[in-house]
Amino acid sequence: MDDDDARERSASFPGEPDGFERLWTPHRMVYIQGEGKPDDDGEDTCPFCVAPGRDDAEALIVARGAAAYVVLNLFPYNTGHLLVCPYRHVSDYTELTDAEVRDVAALTQTAMRVTRDVSAPAGFNLGMNQGPVAGAGIAAHLHQHVVPRWAGDANFLPIVARTKALPELLADTRARLAAAWPTSDPKDS
Repeated sequence: MDDDDARERSASFPGEPDGFERLWTPHRMVYIQGEGKPDDDGEDTCPFCVAPGRDDAEALIVARGAAAYVVLNLFPYNTGHLLVCPYRHVSDYTELTDAEVRDVAALTQTAMRVTRDVSAPAGFNLGMNQGPVAGAGIAAHLHQHVVPRWAGDANFLPIVARTKALPELLADTRARLAAAWPTSDPKDS
């Protein structure tokens, strides 16, 4: 095995080989241990509560609805990774009001339509991580992920080189999505 090769083959360890190779990623412990994680214990420090009080461009807000808003993820999986957040500081999907559920759903649909028009992704990942154990980075404030996907967008660069290749600056992505966002819901027409 090459000195620069971070993989270890199971056959080189005592016991029964399991056929797996190991790719060690110790730098991920910072994320797992929550180092540098924003304080989300209260509305005064929650980034999803603070953002709507700021300028849209500065806060990376793409669009605002009646009960929720759309913002770019500061730590995107892909270019155009959006978060749909209720304005109210609520942690669990079952705690949303009917109006909040409708607004989150409508904004998610519009986010997909606009992203398709602007960036032509091949698909999307949509989801909410409920609780820290489920992967919620900010568990105290519910947010729906809208992640555009393209064929071949997943690779080992983030693991091997600690680098995520994003071909566009967040401010530029936000400007393009905000400019394409409809002034009224297309379903109302």
